[in-house]
Amino acid sequence: MSDERAGSRHLLTIGRLAAYAGVTIKTVRVYHERGLLPEPPRDASGYRRYSAADAVQLVKIRTLAEAGVPLARIREMLDAGPEELAAAIDEIDRGLCERAERIRLARERIAQLQGGDRLFVTGEVADHLDRLRQIGVSERGVLRERELWVLLQAAAPDQAAAWLAGKVAALADPSFQALYRDYDEAYDWRPDDPRLPSLARRTRDWFARQPPGAEVMPPGETGGLLALASAEAASPAWNRIAELAARPA
Repeated sequence: MSDERAGSRHLLTIGRLAAYAGVTIKTVRVYHERGLLPEPPRDASGYRRYSAADAVQLVKIRTLAEAGVPLARIREMLDAGPEELAAAIDEIDRGLCERAERIRLARERIAQLQGGDRLFVTGEVADHLDRLRQIGVSERGVLRERELWVLLQAAAPDQAAAWLAGKVAALADPSFQALYRDYDEAYDWRPDDPRLPSLARRTRDWFARQPPGAEVMPPGETGGLLALASAEAASPAWNRIAELAARPA
């Protein structure tokens, strides 16, 4: 038996190497591609044979990878002296802590999915949306308004808070609730619908009874410019109501 064949019996195939280190063959090949583990030449039989030193190196690589060290940093860690290694570990640990905090916050947000509207808007707005459901506004109407509040709270949070307070106060009035339901129903009406003048007149009369300076938007609006800019909020019937309501009584 040649020295080469005798020596190969003490070396490992890639499968045995992977099994000893507790990784997959695919993982070993990835480490080859990343330059972390030298790839030995093939023997006379066409197989790559690995030494005990390769197995030790592979275990070190696996240990660092499982500890959260990015593959791009493992080569540096393997070659580092004690002080450099300690500094690198501290840096990686800080990164892992920051990542853990981001994951914690993400999990909190995911948990809020069970709260429905509260994932996207403040609790006060979510309560307002629930109130709309309670007075009979359609789910489509509630969701349309929610999307506008999402934009409004992001663009003008202070103004949004004032408008929300006005709407919440107005909803205590049964006549305003009726306006809200009628606006919701009118969303898909044609702009020449004969019911619009009556709804516009009721709207004008209700606002005329409000004290000066009251910040209450009409039922079909959620924030001036944002409402106009939102394609989702566009309604020819609502636009016609606004035109009619603006005319002198």
